[in-house]
Amino acid sequence: MAPSYVLAIDQGTTSSRALLFRKDGTPMSKEQLDLEQHYPHPGWAEHDPNEILNSVVKCCQHAMEKGNAHTADIASIGITNQRETTVAWDRVTGEPYHKAIVWLDTRTSETVGKLIHGPGGQDRFRAKTGLPISTYFSAVKMKWLLDNVPEVKKGVDEKRCMFGT
Repeated sequence: MAPSYVLAIDQGTTSSRALLFRKDGTPMSKEQLDLEQHYPHPGWAEHDPNEILNSVVKCCQHAMEKGNAHTADIASIGITNQRETTVAWDRVTGEPYHKAIVWLDTRTSETVGKLIHGPGGQDRFRAKTGLPISTYFSAVKMKWLLDNVPEVKKGVDEKRCMFGT
C-alpha cells in the first residue's frame, strides 16, 4: 500500500508537537511535550538540545502509534522550528557543546551594540541575511559561544564544531 500520511513537526519555544494527517488533510492524531526552560541569568534563555531532539522523536513516535501508522506509511514530513535558537555540537559525537541559546536571549547585547555603532549600522548585514543586527540574530549567538565556551572554540579549531538553528 502506498504511503498515506503526512507528519507535521512543530518544534517551538515551549514545546514540541507532532501531528499526523491523512493525505486528504484529515487529522488523525497529535502529541505534544513541554520543554524545560532554563534561565541561568536575567535576560538569558536556554534549552537542552538533547531534550529538544528527544521530545521531537517521542512526539513523532506517539502520534504515529495513536494514528496506527508506521514509518512506511509516511508520505512526507513538514517541519517548523524556533529558527534563531542557536546550538553548537560536535560533528563526530553529535553531542552539544552547550545548551541552545534561545531566540529571545539577550546576552549578546554588548556585541550587538558594537556592531550597530560600526560601519553600516543596524542594517549592516540586512542585504545578505534579511535581518537587522539584534540579539535575535543567530550570528551574534554563535560569536558568544565562540568567545565564552572553550569547548566550542576547541571544536572549531579541530573542525568538529557545527552550528545550527
